[in-house]
Amino acid sequence: MKIHLTSIFVDDQAKAEHFYTEVLGFVKKHDVPVGEKDRWLTVVSPDEPDGTELLLEPVGHPAARTYRDTLVEDGIPLAQFAVDDVRAEYRRLRGLGVRFTQEPLETGPVTTAVFDDTCGNLIQIATKPR
Repeated sequence: MKIHLTSIFVDDQAKAEHFYTEVLGFVKKHDVPVGEKDRWLTVVSPDEPDGTELLLEPVGHPAARTYRDTLVEDGIPLAQFAVDDVRAEYRRLRGLGVRFTQEPLETGPVTTAVFDDTCGNLIQIATKPR
């Protein structure tokens, strides 16, 4: 068994598509209309085009919005992405205007940082486990 797909709830799929592809560097995998305005919109790592997909899911359900917004209010990231060098990625993303809520922080063998994805979520980046 392996993880094939996971999702995050976003306020605006077009804005999320831009942020996750143009800023973070993910690649769009699927973009299928669902209903009148929503899409089945997934992105993947360019390093693993057949790897785990991230669904940029509309936050239509009230419980999903409450869950997501409460995590943000408490400063808790909804997802974590692995990077080779957190400090370098922090500098790159800051240069692109990304707002961080936690600067790089070393916690034992792992360094983490947390940013606002502009779509309603906090996302943590962390050094890849070795």
